[in-house]
Amino acid sequence: MRILVVEDEKKVAHFIEKGLREHAFTVDVAYDGEDGFFMAAGEEYGCIVLDILLPKMDGYEFLRAIRSKSIKTPVIFLTAKDAVDDRVKGLELGGDDYLVKPFAFAELLARIRVLIRRGKEKKVDKLKVGDLSLNLLTRTVVRAGKKIELTPKEYSLLQYLMQNRGRVLTRTMISENVWGYDFDTFTNVIDVHINALREKVDRGFPTRLIHTVRGVGYVLEKREKK
Repeated sequence: MRILVVEDEKKVAHFIEKGLREHAFTVDVAYDGEDGFFMAAGEEYGCIVLDILLPKMDGYEFLRAIRSKSIKTPVIFLTAKDAVDDRVKGLELGGDDYLVKPFAFAELLARIRVLIRRGKEKKVDKLKVGDLSLNLLTRTVVRAGKKIELTPKEYSLLQYLMQNRGRVLTRTMISENVWGYDFDTFTNVIDVHINALREKVDRGFPTRLIHTVRGVGYVLEKREKK
């Protein structure tokens, strides 16, 4: 997940950048509002950490500018301006959160994660892997233009696999997230449903998407032909 930090105090910016990188985020840093705006307009970010007192374009102007471009990336203000009026103004302009300096990095990290999670919940209405798509609103599944009919449990299983594309899922993880409980992992219920899903999703198509990781579980991903 990529984060944009727009902060003119370089020590603060480097502190935030270092902390976020240690938690596996990719971080871009802008030291003024104009550079930040061009970066926000040209790249997709999971969250923007924004100071208010910035050179060239202040945080309020920055926020107005990206919202006018229909950029809906979650924005958390991180600023020394602690007056209630400043908080209200920031939120009314389209900010999603407001944290006052000095701050604890753990709190900033927690707030960023909440905003990213909310952003995903708001934005995602369709999952797509290769030529396979799943519409979360209509509950329809299509591959290469062909509609695929699934049972409710097959649909839930495919949704879980696609939401975790590229990640190996154990039988325990699948049972807890699709069936809602952890049953005897020696049972073949999951294997039966995986095989049924493969018949509908993979059979007859040139590229298989559902793969077995022997002794571990399953993964859904598009693999390039060697």
